[in-house]
Amino acid sequence: MVGADAAGMSAASQARRRRDHRDLEIVAFERGWHTSYSACGIPYWIAGLVEEQDDLIARTPDQHRERNIDIRAGHTVTGIDLDRRTVTVRETSGGESEHGFDQLVIATGGEPVRPDWPGIDGKGVHGVQTLEDGEAVSASLRARDAERAVVIGGGYIGVEMAEALIRQGLGVTLVERAAQPMTTLDPDMGALVTDALKNLGVEVRTGVTVEGIELDDDGWVRAVTTDAGEFAADVVVLGLGTRPGVALARDAGLPIGPSGGIVTDRRMRVPGHDGIWAAGDCVEVVHRVTGRPAAIPLGTHANKQGRVAGINIGGGYATFPGVVGTAVTKLCDLEIARTGLREAEAEQAGFAYVTATIESHTVAGYYPGADTITVKLVAERGTGRLLGGQIVGGQGAAKRIDVLAVAIWNTMTVDEMTGLDLAYAPPFSPVWDPVLVAARAASDAAQ
Repeated sequence: MVGADAAGMSAASQARRRRDHRDLEIVAFERGWHTSYSACGIPYWIAGLVEEQDDLIARTPDQHRERNIDIRAGHTVTGIDLDRRTVTVRETSGGESEHGFDQLVIATGGEPVRPDWPGIDGKGVHGVQTLEDGEAVSASLRARDAERAVVIGGGYIGVEMAEALIRQGLGVTLVERAAQPMTTLDPDMGALVTDALKNLGVEVRTGVTVEGIELDDDGWVRAVTTDAGEFAADVVVLGLGTRPGVALARDAGLPIGPSGGIVTDRRMRVPGHDGIWAAGDCVEVVHRVTGRPAAIPLGTHANKQGRVAGINIGGGYATFPGVVGTAVTKLCDLEIARTGLREAEAEQAGFAYVTATIESHTVAGYYPGADTITVKLVAERGTGRLLGGQIVGGQGAAKRIDVLAVAIWNTMTVDEMTGLDLAYAPPFSPVWDPVLVAARAASDAAQ
């Protein structure tokens, strides 16, 4: 195993479950010091909502070793020789060694987008991808007695870290090059997130391009420079997204697809390379709506893909059926969710489409705690096939995205959705659930 987080350890655990340790030795090389942890939980730990770092760890290296999975933490795989079927490994101490394999799982994850800006390697400038990254952010906050932070990028990590830093008492500026944050949403829905950020106290600067990072005489960040001026900062968080970490695979001569991820078949095997598997944020997947390759880094996908690879390595049979791009996050009390295609993605895929956007309540309007929910659907013109959906609203809004995800997965039309037998009681929903109201509006528009 190259990588010992979600995909790698899911593969290792499934293979071990199906094969006795006497006839299958499993070794996992991990460049960091932690295994099987929730990277998605890091912003909540930094915010103080999760008390201990260890709460994010599902299984430690020692716990994996108790299950006969040999974890080599602090070991970075630097090369793969497919002909000799060996990997070259560099230890933190500097030593280098070579290890043979019969089966190889590449689970190198994603790598954060890190532009070549002046000053980007300065002290106090952090990505947030690993537990070590989270530790580094916390250390910088303490070392600087930080008062001002700049978050560059308004995606999931950017929005979550903006809230986390506000909760820690910092003044926060979020800088986003696009017209709105959360570019996984359509701009009209992203505007709702902008409003929520501003209400939280975040200074939101959209349509702004970063030019560099200014450092003081000690090498610490002091400001972010942009085409709209300079923003003071004691700490900078990079929330510019990730891309598949494929350098190791590419150097070994393995196929890289148009999305930038490693190509695999449905069983997570690398085509044309017997005994080579890949899973997680480093791979390319099939988007079930467009039928095209996509790279969508999510822990849900990584765990499922690793499980599929491990079952197959262990002698079973499993396939990964693709994705529809379902994701969810929150900003204080505002819940944000999406699945399927945005308008721009539908256009790019060649669909003629219509949209419908409705506002409703999360529960019956007269029930205590009723909050606003906005639902937007994208449907194919004529057929009414649901192509995508976005939801922004108060408590209880976001998980409704699962209804839309299931409908997209099963190629339902918005007209078919209007008849869905969804649960109703005043504490949970209006008598007409917002999903059904949106489906009815989209059905009218699609005709």
